Amino acid sequence: MQGEEPNHYPGPIPVEDVRRRLFGWEAVSSPLYIEDPRGGLALVPGRQAIVRSDNGHVMGVFSDGYERHPYGEWLIRRIADLLDSDLWIGSAGLLRGGAVAWVSVEVPENVRTPEGVEFRPHLFGATSFDGSLATTFKRAVTNIVCDNTMAAGLAERGQQVKIKHSRNSRFRLAEAREALHIVHALADGFSQAVASLCRTSVSGRQWDAFLDAHVPMPDQPGRGRTLAENKRDTLARLWNHDLRVSPWRGTAWGVVQAVNTFAHHEQNVRGAERAERNMLRAVTGGIEDLDRATLRTLSGVLDRPLTLAS
Repeated sequence: MQGEEPNHYPGPIPVEDVRRRLFGWEAVSSPLYIEDPRGGLALVPGRQAIVRSDNGHVMGVFSDGYERHPYGEWLIRRIADLLDSDLWIGSAGLLRGGAVAWVSVEVPENVRTPEGVEFRPHLFGATSFDGSLATTFKRAVTNIVCDNTMAAGLAERGQQVKIKHSRNSRFRLAEAREALHIVHALADGFSQAVASLCRTSVSGRQWDAFLDAHVPMPDQPGRGRTLAENKRDTLARLWNHDLRVSPWRGTAWGVVQAVNTFAHHEQNVRGAERAERNMLRAVTGGIEDLDRATLRTLSGVLDRPLTLAS
C-alpha cells in the first residue's frame, strides 16, 4: 500500500528525505478573485489564498496580514536550532492535503519506568496553512505498549510554545528553549508522574464511580444510552483484560491509560482515517486536553487532588 518507496525507516529519517518527500513544494500566496456578475473576475482586496505550488490545491484564504510559515524553515530549521545533535526525526507527515504538517524529533532509545511503563520522549513541531493551527512546538510522549501519544506534563500546562501567523509574531529561540526544557528533561518528569499515578490506588467501587462521571448514563432508552453502554463496556474490557491497560488496573495510571487507549484505538471515527484523526488530535492539543480531563474527573471521584511531579 506504500508504493515504490516505503514510509517506514529502520533508523532515523534523513532530513533530506523529509524535505524531498513531504516538503518539496511551496505554499504560494495568490490574489483572490471572484466571479463578477457583469462578466469576468473581480479582485477581492485585502485577501489572499494560500496555494500548493505543485498541484494548485487551495489550503486556506486569509487577510493580507497572514504570514506563511514554510514547513522546511519552521519544522526543520527551527527545530534544529532548538535541539542537540543526538536527537533525530522519528516521524513526519502531512494532513488535510498538505494544509497541516508535523515533524517529531525523538531520543534514540525508549525509557522504561520501574512500574513497567515504556515510553519515548519527543518534541513535536507542527503548523498549518489552513488557519487551524498556530505554529506550535511542544513536548510529548509516545507510550510504546499501545503507540499512544500522551500529554508530556499530564496535569501541568506550559509545555508548548505557539507562534501566530502574523507579521508581528517572532520566533524567540531562548524563550522557546526555556519554555520547552527540551526533550531530555522530559524523561525524568514523565517517569515521576507515572510513579505517582501508579502509587494512587483506585478501587473497584471508585472505578465504577469514575465511569459514572466520565460516561454518564442517560435515563431514557435510545441511541444515546446505547452509545454510553457500549463505551462503558469497552472501557471495562480495557481495564480488566487488555494488556495495554490491565497491568495497571487498580491505579490512577490505569485509568488514564484506559481512557487514552479508548480514544486512540476504540472510539468511532467519522470523516477521516483513524491514524489521521489521532495525529490531528496530537498536534492540535486534543490528547493533552483528554488526559488532563481524565485526571480532573478522577480527582473528583477520589476527593483529593492528584499532585504530580514534572
